[in-house]
Amino acid sequence: MLKNRPDRYGPVAVTIHWLTAILILAALGSGFQADQAADAATRAGFLRLHIPVAITVLLLTLFRIVWWWRFDRKPIPVEGSRPWQERFARFVHVAFYVVILGMVASGIGMMVLSDAGPSIFGGSGVLPDFHDYPPRVPHGIGAFLLVILLVAHIGAAFYHHFIRRDELIRRMWYGA
Repeated sequence: MLKNRPDRYGPVAVTIHWLTAILILAALGSGFQADQAADAATRAGFLRLHIPVAITVLLLTLFRIVWWWRFDRKPIPVEGSRPWQERFARFVHVAFYVVILGMVASGIGMMVLSDAGPSIFGGSGVLPDFHDYPPRVPHGIGAFLLVILLVAHIGAAFYHHFIRRDELIRRMWYGA
C-alpha cells in the first residue's frame, strides 16, 4: 500500500521526505559554495548543480502538497505528544513549504533579471554578480531560515528518538 496508515507514513510520503531532505542539503551546500566561490568558473560549476537540484526540490514540494491535499492523510500524532508540540510541528512543516517556494521564486527572479542562464549552462558570457539583483536578499534570508527550520526539525526528531523514545522516526521509514 502506498498511502499512510494511522500509525506510520507510507512509501510515497517516506520517499518524498528523504529525497527532499537530501536534495535540500545539496541545494544549500551548492548555494553556499557558489556564494563563497573565488572565481566565476567555480561559481558557475556549483550553480550548474544548485539550479537543477532546487527545481527538483520545487517539484517534489508541489507533489507533496498535492499528495497531502488530494490523496492521503497524515498519520495520527504520536502518543503522548502535547498540543503545543503538534502545533509547532505543523508550523515548521508549513514554514518549510513557504520558504522553499519563496527561495525558488527568488532564485528564478535572479536568473531572469540577471540573464545568467547562458553563462551558467552555455559557458558563454560573463557570470553576473547576483548581489546586484534585489531577489538576492530574500534568497539569502530564505537560506538562513531553511537552515533554522532544518535544525528545528532534526532537533525535534532527535528529541523524540533519544529522549522520548517514542518510535517517531521509525514512522518516517520503510517497513512495518
